[in-house]
Amino acid sequence: MSGATPPRLVARFENCTLPKEEWTHQAHLTVGLWYASRLPYEEALVAVREGILRLNAAHGVPTTTTRGYHETITRFYVRVLCDYVAGEEERPMGSWPERVARLLSRYGDRDLPLRHYTKGLLMSSEARFGWVEPDLLPLGREAVSR
Repeated sequence: MSGATPPRLVARFENCTLPKEEWTHQAHLTVGLWYASRLPYEEALVAVREGILRLNAAHGVPTTTTRGYHETITRFYVRVLCDYVAGEEERPMGSWPERVARLLSRYGDRDLPLRHYTKGLLMSSEARFGWVEPDLLPLGREAVSR
């Protein structure tokens, strides 16, 4: 992950000064955790979606059928993150670095969505441009917790 602390990382994400090479999978999850910790699901989803679209535009990354913003993956991870935060309420949360480390150890695998979706469905235009339900394993706290 970027060397930035979560608040600094989020600020750079929001003002589109986060370099493209630092917008990693881990950075996506850290930013998503920040919003999921502060907002209900629908508001967190809007904040993450709009932020990704702004950052992609700032980096000149268009959304096409094969690259750029992906609606189903974004919704999937925001749901996972909100469920993770809800589960954190059942135990001491710890510092941000501890929370992020726990999150990444549990959900940092880039292939996590492929436990729920076949690759064909997840990589489809329908999934990129809109929400599609999982075709392998439904979403839910039990399903994503391994």
